[in-house]
Amino acid sequence: MFELPTTIPIQVNSNLYLKDPNSSDLGVKIVAKSIDMINAIGYEEFTIRKLAQAINSTEASVYRYFESKQKLLLYLISWYWSWMEYRLVFATTNISSAKVKLERAICLITDKIDVDEKYNYINLKKLNSIAFTESTKSFLHKEVDKENKIGAYSEYKNFVEKVSDLVLEFNPKYKYPNMLISTVIEGAHLQHHFTDHLPRLTNASSNDNHIQQFFTDLVFKSIITTKK
Repeated sequence: MFELPTTIPIQVNSNLYLKDPNSSDLGVKIVAKSIDMINAIGYEEFTIRKLAQAINSTEASVYRYFESKQKLLLYLISWYWSWMEYRLVFATTNISSAKVKLERAICLITDKIDVDEKYNYINLKKLNSIAFTESTKSFLHKEVDKENKIGAYSEYKNFVEKVSDLVLEFNPKYKYPNMLISTVIEGAHLQHHFTDHLPRLTNASSNDNHIQQFFTDLVFKSIITTKK
């Protein structure tokens, strides 16, 4: 739903890499294989050494592109949110209804990609899974302020602000659009995780769209109360 043509370049903050991975075959391999590995074994078990071995290269070669595995994770998550921002624009263009645009945004946020699709060399299903399960590790740590100063979270913040603008388009009087949308994003990620691993913490299952329905209901009930 609301997929983009793969010809549109996805922009990522240049402070997150030492050398643009799109500039060489090795850089492309680093990004593509890191997505495969983090999705398969998790961020904690993932290392630059394991990555280098998997692509038949050296650790030094990988470090020419990314100074640490944390910067590599930030790159992947930032790519994801930049891609989501493009999807949002694509999904809401030429839509006049503020309600429909916000509904589409919530659908994008809560939707889980279950089909192995690729955007050039990026596996979207696997990256979607990483965003749902690993994204908080990109900012829930002691270095968050330092990374924020170099714009490490710009793509995420831009996406939140664009959806928040849709909230205000629907109800200009609503006071907490950024809080609401960032809560929906992180809440939707948690609910998908609970569905897969801790089902007693959710009422959703992999066979329904209850997560989307729940957050759509939550958003509109929250913002309609102050509309009158």
